[in-house]
Amino acid sequence: MSNNKRILAGTIISLLILIFAISSGSSAISPGETLQITLHKIFRLPLSSDIDPVNVSIVWLLRMPRVLLAFLAGGCLAMSGVVCQSILRNPLASPYILGVSSGASLGAGIIIISGITLPFLGGFSLPLIGFIFGLAAVLLVSAFSSGIDKSMSNNTIILCGMIFSLFLNALLTTLSAVFSDDLRRIILWQMGSFAMRGWSYVGLLLPFLLIGTAGILFYAKEMDILSYGDEHAKSAGVETGSLRRKLLAFCAVLTGAAVALSGVIGFVDLIAPHAARRITGSRHIHLIPMSFILGGSLMVLTDLLARTVISPSELPVGAITALIGAPFFAWIYFKRRKT
Repeated sequence: MSNNKRILAGTIISLLILIFAISSGSSAISPGETLQITLHKIFRLPLSSDIDPVNVSIVWLLRMPRVLLAFLAGGCLAMSGVVCQSILRNPLASPYILGVSSGASLGAGIIIISGITLPFLGGFSLPLIGFIFGLAAVLLVSAFSSGIDKSMSNNTIILCGMIFSLFLNALLTTLSAVFSDDLRRIILWQMGSFAMRGWSYVGLLLPFLLIGTAGILFYAKEMDILSYGDEHAKSAGVETGSLRRKLLAFCAVLTGAAVALSGVIGFVDLIAPHAARRITGSRHIHLIPMSFILGGSLMVLTDLLARTVISPSELPVGAITALIGAPFFAWIYFKRRKT
């Protein structure tokens, strides 16, 4: 089977997962009803007379935006993971080591503690500030790495990212200790959730998704060359330092937006790229879309578990992805060490 057919099959399976997730919950709604409601809202097709109007509101206003946001956020994180693993040539690399999550968490913590809302934005002040801080953290890591090492070698980027992450986490810990009354809200935000996220959140994420995806797909061939090493890339005419800076910026756009809107949810950016490589191989023109599909589907399934295991209460999505991802991380590490 060709890679294009594999991507098509993955897309069909992901659509089925979306329908299943939207139909599942405390109020059982059949997949057929979910499909009818979706077609009615998008294409104005008539509804069956036996469909409860309450179910229409549940599907369209509550479950569908939440599930779509989870899918898009998971796809953003997965594609960012592909970029980081490719440019750093490390199968255990993820965008979180570059300081994105630490920066976004610090920005969110400042908003939660201060209670400041930006004019005309209201409740969207939190995700916007989180995105700005996350993006600023990656840009600082990139600038600092470039200042130390013009070629921006892998080790330099990783070490700078770790230093900035530790520093930003220390700032957030200090703020949490001083303003202990807001500690619970900060922790809950950091653990990740898609609860009470409406269509406006989906609309906020889409522009960043389009910009980031277009950027990394544009440099797909260069990433293929870069995966063979800096020496090979330079001999092929690729300016490795400039390419890394551009890819890190697009990675920050994708990860910063996902983290700002959903909180810190780890391991999706590690699991999905590895699974995608086993399906399509390492050519980025196929690896990137397959990672998006797998990352989005994984996030939807973990969010479904989070809201149904102890219904009507919810578990943090980040906790479930960590329970799945930690053994996977250990397996990758020991397999690589054995090899």
